[in-house]
Amino acid sequence: MQAWRVHTPGEPIEAMRLEEVPEPVPGEGEVRLRVLAANVNFPDALLARGQYQIRPPLPFTPGVEVCGETEDGRRVIANPSLPHGGFAEYVTAPARALLPAPESLDDAEAAALHIGYQTGWFGLHRRARLRSGETLLVHAAAGGVGSAAVQLGKAAGATVIGVVGGKAKARTAEDLGCDLVIDRTAEDLVGRVKEFTGGRGADVVYDPVGGDAYTASAKCVAFEGRIVVVGFASGTIPTPALNHALVKNYTILGLHWGLYAAKEPAAILACHTELTRLAAEGAVKPLVSERLPLTAAADAVQRLADGTTTGRLVVVPAQAPARTADTAQDGAAR
Repeated sequence: MQAWRVHTPGEPIEAMRLEEVPEPVPGEGEVRLRVLAANVNFPDALLARGQYQIRPPLPFTPGVEVCGETEDGRRVIANPSLPHGGFAEYVTAPARALLPAPESLDDAEAAALHIGYQTGWFGLHRRARLRSGETLLVHAAAGGVGSAAVQLGKAAGATVIGVVGGKAKARTAEDLGCDLVIDRTAEDLVGRVKEFTGGRGADVVYDPVGGDAYTASAKCVAFEGRIVVVGFASGTIPTPALNHALVKNYTILGLHWGLYAAKEPAAILACHTELTRLAAEGAVKPLVSERLPLTAAADAVQRLADGTTTGRLVVVPAQAPARTADTAQDGAAR
């Protein structure tokens, strides 16, 4: 089979090589899946660079979430077992962690529903306790992680402020339904948030960026507001001034979705059930901006790392026939 592999850590476009390799053999408690679609995530870039908290043995294949097909024909969502990641024609994955792919979504959308939306749901509901009528500020609102948070915030009845970088991304955030879109490259983020909220600030801030985004968040978070720290796509890890949190009476919350999989796996399934319901109702739908062949995976990971993409880039191996939401539903009916 074909698979992208990293032999020496580096920038994805240089470190990832498309090679012919043996098909992976499932270990105890694992199943083999034919990859229907593999979503591109920021951790894939960190893996290629050797900067992720998990460092699989070299050589390895990146790709942390897929929509795949089991040998008995079931369509599922899975996190592949590294070092055999998702940018390949076949993967292995823990059998106990397989989730049914929503029938309302096609393969690429189903692959993109998992980590980003689960992170958003746990961040907004389990950690921040977002309530209907509150104001939610989402950084990188036009990206894969941010767009999921925007949709989940709207589904929860929040007023959503989307922060983006550039006019093209602003249009994407508007199309997602943001009540206010702020182009951080051309506007005063803090001033616009305070103006829009009548001086109160944002009740909840969802921050997958870090760096300057976090600094601005601390300046425009509301009394008893919550800042959810999701990641550091900017490459800069903030060093919060805790005296500032004390004086302004706001909360800083960390969110590492992987810990739920390890410590409370039942919560993952419950969250997926809720996300499946929201997808069926049309309240959430992954923003898949590009469906790419397997040969384009390294370029896709690099573009995501460079911050030039909107929505989700999803790799669809050529050997996997494309399935739409309609064909998925037809198959279920049969």
